[in-house]
Amino acid sequence: MTPSACDKPAFSTMEVCGSLTVSLREFGCEQSLLSRPDGSASFVQGDTSVMAGVYGPAEVKVSKEIYDRATLEVLVQPKVGLPSVRERSQEQCVRETCEASLLLTLHPRSSLTLILQVLHDDGSLLSCSLNAACMALMDAGLPMSCLFCGVTCAISTDGQIITDPTAAQEKESRALMTFAIDSAKRSVLMSSTKGSFSVHELQQCIAVSQKASEKIFQFYRDSVKRRYSKSL
Repeated sequence: MTPSACDKPAFSTMEVCGSLTVSLREFGCEQSLLSRPDGSASFVQGDTSVMAGVYGPAEVKVSKEIYDRATLEVLVQPKVGLPSVRERSQEQCVRETCEASLLLTLHPRSSLTLILQVLHDDGSLLSCSLNAACMALMDAGLPMSCLFCGVTCAISTDGQIITDPTAAQEKESRALMTFAIDSAKRSVLMSSTKGSFSVHELQQCIAVSQKASEKIFQFYRDSVKRRYSKSL
């Protein structure tokens, strides 16, 4: 099985084999860092760091106007150089995830713009971008049906599943998968896969990602709780 694009499957919660462990690198997050966007956040996973800024709802160009919902545009800026095919693929994955969770019908004929700036890439970049995007959308106060998070899994040459892999681990793996998990039912909103893997390995990676999402959503709650407890 060798897909390599963004898909939107509808997987239910799966069981993790007892031999699989979920280990994630240290998280870090700070909201409202930027003054110009309506919402912003930086998210750190290990040495991978992404800054996100949300603008809108605002006026939209007539050519991009949608009469019954808001138009969402996602832009990914690499650390150096101009955006390439890789960034365009990441933009599609993040946009599909955000569209699945945002209540865009509450803001028809308007535009939302999400800009993701890569600060450092040491693996699991797409999942870090998804997490930064969710925290920025929360900071902007946009209505959402659920929160979401990103989890990346790598499958090593000997079949071991590695969660939140570093760049070196990604390079040595034979398959790489990133899933967007929602906070309501732990279902998969989006998947991006690359490499060669079996159906069983795919199912195990989904199960591991669903389990790992619990830690990320708990980090979301703790981060927001710390922020507002300081402001009171």
